[in-house]
Amino acid sequence: MVDLLGAPPLFESKFMLPSFWSTLQHSIIALLQTFRQLLKSWTKPLTETVPIGAVTDLTRRKSDLLLENALLRHQLVVLQRQSKRPRLTWKDCLFMVLLACQLATWRQTLLIIQPDTLLRWHRDWFTHFWRSKSRHRGGHPPLSPEIIALIQRMATENRLWGAERIRGELRKLGWRVGKGTVLKYLRQARPIRPPSQTWKTFIQNHATEIWACDFILITDVWFRSLFVIVILELGSRRVVQMGVTRHPTDTWVAQQLREATPFQQGPKYLIRDNDKKYGHHFAAVAAGTQIEVLRTPIRAPKANAICERFLGSVRRECLDHLLILGERHLFQHMKAYFEYYNLYRPHQGLAQRIPTQLGADPLPTQPHLVVAKPVLGGLHHHYAQLAA
Repeated sequence: MVDLLGAPPLFESKFMLPSFWSTLQHSIIALLQTFRQLLKSWTKPLTETVPIGAVTDLTRRKSDLLLENALLRHQLVVLQRQSKRPRLTWKDCLFMVLLACQLATWRQTLLIIQPDTLLRWHRDWFTHFWRSKSRHRGGHPPLSPEIIALIQRMATENRLWGAERIRGELRKLGWRVGKGTVLKYLRQARPIRPPSQTWKTFIQNHATEIWACDFILITDVWFRSLFVIVILELGSRRVVQMGVTRHPTDTWVAQQLREATPFQQGPKYLIRDNDKKYGHHFAAVAAGTQIEVLRTPIRAPKANAICERFLGSVRRECLDHLLILGERHLFQHMKAYFEYYNLYRPHQGLAQRIPTQLGADPLPTQPHLVVAKPVLGGLHHHYAQLAA
């Protein structure tokens, strides 16, 4: 009876012990895996916090760090192919400068910025640091409104006085004022005059004695180049000479100037650009007629503004609406347009007057007696009073 009652517990323990150990083994393995995942998450570098990531990198293997650096470097190479530039804050700039100061191979490490950019950041921080260190904390008290008004009064009443002259006058009255302070209030009361007359003033004063010349490049219907030289009188806006050619040599350009100045009569000044078409033959003809040639500076279209604007009018009002067949065809249209330009077209630079009618204003006409005469095949019209 006793054996029968004790047999089942012995039988059950025989089969329950392996099941208990297997469960315990699985639990330990799961706990180790969880701990391993937590360890990886703890030691994973964070991109948002670089100092913490640098500390956690000390616990990682060297091979993992090398592979991770290779992967990051390749991503930076891909980033360089993008058209948009990454935005860097001042903290990023300062951190990269501090790291580069401690790294010998910092030039080879930079990928998203140039080494010159990093050096410029370093110079800017150096300048900002010493500027803040050497900033003057004290200083003289600001000038009173009465002294400021006196400086402006002296500048207004004495047009020939400069900053030093006004400063001396103030010192004579018992006030010591710096030159920079006088200049600051002097500019407010009187604008600084240029050392000499401006180019605009020179043109206005000598417009009747100045000619200007330039070329118009035109492509005909057969895609061949044609050149038109124009010599313009600035005072009256009158076209003095016009020529058309396919090969603007120095000899041909000199001949155009010679035809524009018959009997050795020409202007005092002639404005031209730095084109190589104006050679020694052109200079010899200008010297023979006692014309002083003025060459415009490079990339300064305003130096020959009147002629440049005239060339724009020629293109907008004539050439942009025509198909040029050849040299003779272009010469005929240019001759017709320049005749209309000189004799009938009002000019904005002449207060809407015509070069041939710069005197008194004409008498008013009757509207019903006005007739239109076509110019350039009806591209423009000339309006005049019907003859009695």
